[in-house]
Amino acid sequence: MKSTILTLSILLLAIPGLVLAQDEGAKEDAPEKDHEHTAEMVEMPKAAVAVLASTSGSDVKGIIMLKQEDGYVHLTGKIINLEPGEHGFHIHEFGDLTKADGSAAGGHFNPDGHEHGAPSAESHVGDLGNITADDSGVAKIDIKAKGLKLHIVLGRSIVVHAKADDLKSQPSGDAGPRVGVGVIGIAKAGE
Repeated sequence: MKSTILTLSILLLAIPGLVLAQDEGAKEDAPEKDHEHTAEMVEMPKAAVAVLASTSGSDVKGIIMLKQEDGYVHLTGKIINLEPGEHGFHIHEFGDLTKADGSAAGGHFNPDGHEHGAPSAESHVGDLGNITADDSGVAKIDIKAKGLKLHIVLGRSIVVHAKADDLKSQPSGDAGPRVGVGVIGIAKAGE
């Protein structure tokens, strides 16, 4: 009986060692993943798109293309069905369109904690200023957002407001309700 207990004890003590040895052998047989090499192979996105959808009570629609250039992101596109005049135009912190009024998109994207203002290094990253709709309610977008990096805004949203951004009121320029919101997504390069 004593020899059986001794044998079982030795086996129980040996099993963890055998399992560890087997795991180590499996690790040696498996090809190592070189995460640094993988990261070098993945290129940063160079193009993105935001398709603007209307918020409740609005008929605003549009398509904004974003392209990473050297030192800035170039935003181009067209927004329709706006009231003629100026409208606040910002990148907001979330790509969440689950609320009909656009409020799920959160506030202006502001990772550095700056105050709101005209587009500059001292304002929110998401402060893009105002866009102007002509008498037919069409705004053509052509903005060079200096210092902006495309990859940090992917998955966030572009928001168009009902009124002009006064470029000084805190925290968001008193631009009124959100009339159009679109998530910034990776676009097929060259499109």
